[in-house]
Amino acid sequence: MHAKKMRLIRSIKEIRKLTATLKQRGKRIGFVPTMGYLHAGHLSLARRSKQECDVTVMSIFVNPLQFGPKEDFKKYPRDLKKDLKTAKEAGVDYILFPTDKQMYPQGYLTEVCVDKITKTLCGAARPGHFKGVTTVVAKLFNIVGPDIGYFGQKDAQQAVVIKRMVRDLNMPLKIKVLPIVRESGGLAMSSRNRYLERQERQDALILYRALQKARDMVKRGERNSRRIIVEMRKLIKKVDSAKIDYIRIVDAKDLSEKKKISGRALIALAVFIGKVRLIDNLILKV
Repeated sequence: MHAKKMRLIRSIKEIRKLTATLKQRGKRIGFVPTMGYLHAGHLSLARRSKQECDVTVMSIFVNPLQFGPKEDFKKYPRDLKKDLKTAKEAGVDYILFPTDKQMYPQGYLTEVCVDKITKTLCGAARPGHFKGVTTVVAKLFNIVGPDIGYFGQKDAQQAVVIKRMVRDLNMPLKIKVLPIVRESGGLAMSSRNRYLERQERQDALILYRALQKARDMVKRGERNSRRIIVEMRKLIKKVDSAKIDYIRIVDAKDLSEKKKISGRALIALAVFIGKVRLIDNLILKV
């Protein structure tokens, strides 16, 4: 196969026209929405799309709606030049790179809100965050019109919320959630990892260790969520720079609290290492 040139498209109108034409030709479109500053996690999504679809579209858009007033929107890492090179190597065909103004023109009023399941876990600590996520993702699905949307398991709650939105609003696409990609020590890949100092990077490994501890306890027959969380807390508290936001054990499908572990359980945690808030999770099938 000859290498096709990847195209950067800044106009919503243009990408719509393009994907509509591709669909008329019977092409299957895979879509990977990102906020840029691409890492191996994003690329695993692009590569899977490449395998399963005829055309892969990736969006790069740092969405202002999903950042709280005290959060890092302004300093969120951006590097378009590097992203384009990385995306091209992963086989992405089109990059949609819209401006804030195109996505939210003057007088913009509409929000997409998934209730209940957005109030727990990260939603409790970051009110309004998921409304920003569902609004932008709904818009992007409308703009691109993909057959499959690809998301990472690292943002477990986000994946559950988006699946629910797609189901509830009868959106004509399939959502695929792919496994977490980890650095060699087990740290989940994240654009925010770059904020960590060298020692903090070491400290951050405690998130994965705590999850492994939980998995070992379950393997040995422990089913009481509270006992597992107590042990995870003890372990994390040994690290001076770590401050726990939450550790929860919930149903992997609807995020309801699980007092006893059964079926598919999601163990999710958010921990500050210094000033950097990191999230990680594990799904256990019992």
